[in-house]
Amino acid sequence: MTVTETLISGVLILEPRVFTDDRGYFYESYSKRTLAEIGIDADFLQDNQSMSQKGTVRGLHAQAHPFAQGKLVRVLQGSVMDVAVDARVGSPTYGRHVAVELNAANNLQLWVPPGCLHGFVTLEDNTIFAYKVTNYYDKASETGVLWNDPELAIGWGIAETEAVVSGKDQVLPVFKEWESPFTI
Repeated sequence: MTVTETLISGVLILEPRVFTDDRGYFYESYSKRTLAEIGIDADFLQDNQSMSQKGTVRGLHAQAHPFAQGKLVRVLQGSVMDVAVDARVGSPTYGRHVAVELNAANNLQLWVPPGCLHGFVTLEDNTIFAYKVTNYYDKASETGVLWNDPELAIGWGIAETEAVVSGKDQVLPVFKEWESPFTI
């Protein structure tokens, strides 16, 4: 596995070794041992999957302590622009983001540690997004920031007029008005 560090400490791009032949391909999508060797010593408690049409925005979300989640994300079909925002007060990259295209062809995964906001937009119809999380979902711990906050200046890869956003996500606060529950 190739590991690429990003400008946000702890956010990692993971590229598995893919074996291809006439029949198709094979790769190891998860190995607790391999992740531990690269510094991700996480116990995943839940797997989640969504299917969305092109332009669907999900995020920017997080869960506060004691239900903060690390996420290992990937795309099974289609493609997304996946985004992690450092929300850890005291971090030198607080408020900065990483955006990575994940798709079924490149097989990349993104590790988003607890303390980061996470979101994605689908770039194709019928995109299937899958992720492992290190904690259970807890509605009372939900928090988030407006996906298109101009101060975050995230390049989502779509026009805002094409975005399909849930009512809940449309009313999230902008980053500077949001009180982060995370610290370094």
